[in-house]
Amino acid sequence: MTLSNWQERTILLLNEEKTTKLNNSNVLVAGLGGVGGFAAEMLCRAGIGSMTIIDADQIQPSNRNRQLLALSSTHGKRKALLMRDRLLDINPELKLTVIDEFIRDDRTNEILETPFDYVADAIDTLSPKIFLIRQALKNGLPLVSSMGAGGKTDPTQVKIADFAETYQCNLARMLRKRLKKIG
Repeated sequence: MTLSNWQERTILLLNEEKTTKLNNSNVLVAGLGGVGGFAAEMLCRAGIGSMTIIDADQIQPSNRNRQLLALSSTHGKRKALLMRDRLLDINPELKLTVIDEFIRDDRTNEILETPFDYVADAIDTLSPKIFLIRQALKNGLPLVSSMGAGGKTDPTQVKIADFAETYQCNLARMLRKRLKKIG
């Protein structure tokens, strides 16, 4: 990918070498809701050259308070297809793979055979989250995983940590318990 004029501010911020590195990177974003939708868009705007997005969900009216894709005009529409259109409108040169399905254990290995530079897990359902995390770690892929934010109202309390060190997060607690059980 050649550096485009739309990336001039990114080049000023990061420099040309780092922007080129972004252009040559391949990222997986799993889950396109409250966290994943914003993550996918910001990665695209930063200039990521290749991206795979995964989500089989549809926009619900209750998504409008927190999800980028959720508008009154998008109720009932597929998140992955809406995000595809949005990302390609931002960067038509983006090499985008769209997987409009839920992550299942039997598909995780196949999906993660792609040489991703980074995996962003924004899945809010326990079993698919476990499938993805377990396989990404097994494959040695760098991974960032969002946990639960339900009921949390103070964004200054958000911390970045190994999920084994988290507290007051039911999703992380259940994830630790299940991962420990399956090894």
